[in-house]
Amino acid sequence: MAVTGGTGFVGSHTVAALLRSGHQVRLLVRDETAVPRVLRAHGLGLTGVDVVVGDILDEASVTTAVRGADAVLHAAAVYSFDSRDRARMRRTTEHGTELVLGAARRAGAGRIVHVSTVAALFGRGVRVIGPDSPVGTSREPYLATKSAAERIARDHQRAGSPVTIVYPPALLGPDDPHLGDQATRLRDVLRGLTPIWPTGGFPMGDVRDTAATLDRVVGGSVAGPRVFCPNTYVSTKEFLRAVRLVTGRSLPAVRLPARALGPVGRMCDLLQRIWPWHLPVQYGAIHTCACATRVDDEVSTRVARPLADSVADTISWLHAAGHLTDRQAGRLATPSANRETPAA
Repeated sequence: MAVTGGTGFVGSHTVAALLRSGHQVRLLVRDETAVPRVLRAHGLGLTGVDVVVGDILDEASVTTAVRGADAVLHAAAVYSFDSRDRARMRRTTEHGTELVLGAARRAGAGRIVHVSTVAALFGRGVRVIGPDSPVGTSREPYLATKSAAERIARDHQRAGSPVTIVYPPALLGPDDPHLGDQATRLRDVLRGLTPIWPTGGFPMGDVRDTAATLDRVVGGSVAGPRVFCPNTYVSTKEFLRAVRLVTGRSLPAVRLPARALGPVGRMCDLLQRIWPWHLPVQYGAIHTCACATRVDDEVSTRVARPLADSVADTISWLHAAGHLTDRQAGRLATPSANRETPAA
């Protein structure tokens, strides 16, 4: 089976799950050297893996990658609330989805799996989402590009293409090859960079549960046009409580109405376009909390693992990988002799 985005957070965990299930996997990657590195993090080698070097924005590369594949898993996307990534999100998430799903259909793949997100269904006044929910209407750049990709996938479904759309929630978990948005935000919390939080909340899950779901969808044991991954609605208050619980740290924070913090987020987004260093305040994250949208309890594939377990495993990995000091990791700190020194 062919996989795009296989060296990313969701993609690498899913590739590991597919290989452990006995599948042969063909990866479309831009950097061939990244493949052994991300597989090594899961205790795996290159057995059962074929690599095609290319880009999902290059039709020839995509055509080569999907040729002869029984199934195609499209996990490549840009997950970012960074205002500097807007153009890249549109190119990769929208145009890349059209190229990959179109090539998979023309190649005759028996199963095509598009990795969407629950946020692709967020919209004004929408409090509960499920398989019959319409595409989201948010104009926030990340949510808007994922909604655009969602429309493309649904167009392919209506045209008779064997596309299954899978919806992960916001994800925590270890072994994030690129230190993505959620891991970065958790790191910022533990570094004391986010003393003010919005009210509201969001569906959250564990990347390992999402990878297991994708493995079952690709393998055919979970069917249906739209599949929701295990998740739990988590308020920002509950999230902070879990972080404090597993680390033993007080982490003082003030929660203010998400709607009131929206303008602050927009101003930070404007500043981020010219400021070269990462700002921990982003409008997209505030907006997502303000939506306060949950997934219908009846449609997730199985019960999500406890939030505290996912938070603890993520923090333990961040510490072991050198992204947190012993003090920042609290009671989850492990001996640091073989760890890199975290950046300031």
